[in-house]
Amino acid sequence: MNVPFVDLKAQYLSIKNEIDEAIHNVIYDSAFIGGRYLRNFEVNFADFCGIKYCIGVGNGTDALYIALKSLNIGAGDEVITAANTFIATSEAISMTGARVVFVDCAIDSYNIDITKIEEKITHRTKAILPVHLYGQPAPMNTILAIAKKYNLHVINDAAQAHGAVYDGIPLSQLGDCTCYSFFPGKNLGAYGDAGAVVTNNKELAQRIRMIANHGRKEKYNHEFEGINSRLDGLQAAILYVKLKHLLEWTDRRRKIAKIYNSELAPITSIVTPRALYNVKHVYHLYVVRVPNRDSVRNYLTEKGISTGIHYPIPLPYLKAYGYLGHKPEDFPVAYYLKDEILSLPIHGSMPDKQVEYVIKHLKEAIR
Repeated sequence: MNVPFVDLKAQYLSIKNEIDEAIHNVIYDSAFIGGRYLRNFEVNFADFCGIKYCIGVGNGTDALYIALKSLNIGAGDEVITAANTFIATSEAISMTGARVVFVDCAIDSYNIDITKIEEKITHRTKAILPVHLYGQPAPMNTILAIAKKYNLHVINDAAQAHGAVYDGIPLSQLGDCTCYSFFPGKNLGAYGDAGAVVTNNKELAQRIRMIANHGRKEKYNHEFEGINSRLDGLQAAILYVKLKHLLEWTDRRRKIAKIYNSELAPITSIVTPRALYNVKHVYHLYVVRVPNRDSVRNYLTEKGISTGIHYPIPLPYLKAYGYLGHKPEDFPVAYYLKDEILSLPIHGSMPDKQVEYVIKHLKEAIR
């Protein structure tokens, strides 16, 4: 049996008629940039997030960059973020001219270690950018309290956390703004690059939209230099269709995670992910820790099971950040986890027989 890590074809076939009609309508109406298909998605995604304003942009990296720029973060500033995530997070900070400041991750959730944040704050710190890794919200009560204490902005990287909830509150409502990626493999994915920023702040929303659209409110009236980062009509229409199914797909992810937990947690050499008591995890990724990870992964590959490593090199140790001069002891948890973490297949179209197959062969690999 072959078990794909993500099965976008199966997802498409399950909603084929809706998707095909949406694509046809956009092409028929020649509504490629802006227009009602974009507005429909923005309004409905804002409603899904429980928030007032949604601005569609070109991709998740742009979403982060534009959010930071909208809060006037730039050269001479510092932004605190997690050491274990994809480079887009730190890349967006550097794109503004600000300096990225990494914080180690917590051993239980793999999210940013809230006990290490305050020691990284200086007079140059302007914001905290928590990443809600693998689909689980970071401890936002503490992060927001620290931000209030030091008068810092909070920009959420929710690229992996569509629909996640913290302490009964939708993640999007916590902080100045929240950024999403709709990369095809995300819980809510487009058929190409796409992203969005959501916020409850009307003035901030207007500035975000202007930055993303060449610094203008209306054609040819440019108040400042912005960039060109717009969610196009085709992707917006596709996302609008998929959004109607997102809760169902998320429920399926949670059920798969529950099966994985039930079968794998009793095995002492496998560390299953821990969902914190006050969150609704959306399981963009299901990440276990195993000894001899590479051997285990090779065995699963031989059995036709696709897996991933998120992420094999913590950000501070990438060549891109060599100028920061970080050593293994600077981020001991992230450095330790990199050799054990293994992402198992999980998605909204995954049948039970594939879940059972993964469990069976992971147990064999461990033995």
